[in-house]
Amino acid sequence: MYPNQSISERIDNLRLCVIIPTYNNHKTLRRVIDGVLKYTQNVIVVNDGSTDTTKDILDSYPNVTQLHIAKNQGKGNALREGFKKAKALEFQYAITIDSDGQHFPEDIPVFLNHLEASEKDILLIGNRNMNQDGIPKKSSFGNKFSNFWFWFETGITLEDTQSGYRLYPLHAIPNRFFTKKFEFEIEVIVRTAWNGVEVKNVPINILYDPNERVTHFRPFKDFTRISILNTILVLITLLYIKPRNFFRSFKKKSIKDFIKEDILESSDSNTIKALSIALGVFIGIAPFWGFQTAIVIFLAVVLRWNKVLAFAFSNVSIPPMIPFIIFGSLKLGSFFVEDTAKFSLDTPVSLDHIKVHVTQYIIGSFVLATVAAILFGVGSYLLLSLSKKSRE
Repeated sequence: MYPNQSISERIDNLRLCVIIPTYNNHKTLRRVIDGVLKYTQNVIVVNDGSTDTTKDILDSYPNVTQLHIAKNQGKGNALREGFKKAKALEFQYAITIDSDGQHFPEDIPVFLNHLEASEKDILLIGNRNMNQDGIPKKSSFGNKFSNFWFWFETGITLEDTQSGYRLYPLHAIPNRFFTKKFEFEIEVIVRTAWNGVEVKNVPINILYDPNERVTHFRPFKDFTRISILNTILVLITLLYIKPRNFFRSFKKKSIKDFIKEDILESSDSNTIKALSIALGVFIGIAPFWGFQTAIVIFLAVVLRWNKVLAFAFSNVSIPPMIPFIIFGSLKLGSFFVEDTAKFSLDTPVSLDHIKVHVTQYIIGSFVLATVAAILFGVGSYLLLSLSKKSRE
């Protein structure tokens, strides 16, 4: 904070603007704009095809930057256009505030204080008191629903993910987006969090006045769009983001640190560690080639086991071990189906043997994976128990 500077000066120094997307909110628009102008002249209003008197109201603010979209395309599109304009004007940050009157411009300093106190890129979301009188029950439920999926997709716990009162680091949000309606506000915070940006709630006040508030949220259509988006984001999380983040953290560790932190000194019980190792070995040997990392991390997350151990031991199928795994799988498979792969360990073993003897290989690999998982699991449990006793 800079106590000797006015709020307007602080806003200018941060290269921050305020974006107000609006669609048919003529009852409250003037109040919102006037409230924001008390703090800064860096205002961008995006008129998303309003059919009421919005255009006439905005004509009385000639010094305010305005974008007029001919036909309503959705709040997400309005925000995207606002971001684009803000970047063109070389702003570094943007506060977005809804024009329906539920947000108080007086809370702008709250965002400034948290931004100035942060030492890294941060995206701030206003935390509304969803338990106060007048808040529709469906809004409270929708917020909890959104909070859960945001946590699942990013690992970040928030109390409010649906508030439109936000501060965005324009240089750190994605350059391209795929949604244009209400679901955009979910896409942008999830994908920004995936970029390593901190996402945090800040306390704000809220006003729900049924006599003047107009909502354009369409329960069935918009909830369906949000659900589809969350389904896609969850798949990306499990198949790409989780493995990517894990690789990044795993590469930073030496073998010594791995053994010390994730095996000996991990807070997980010996049972969880042993199960995690067994899981890794099973997935590493089983015929899931190409998807082993995604599967093992997904299962470790769902089961709440040790992700690092599970991933490390899934690498039992490193290239030097592949011929032995194929050989063992085919040999074990021969006890359950006709042995069509008649060769010994002296015979060169390659992936071509799998193509020719696929049934024998699949059955045998699951048997081998199960046996190896049991041996590694039991063996690691005994070793961990002995290690614990020796350290005591």
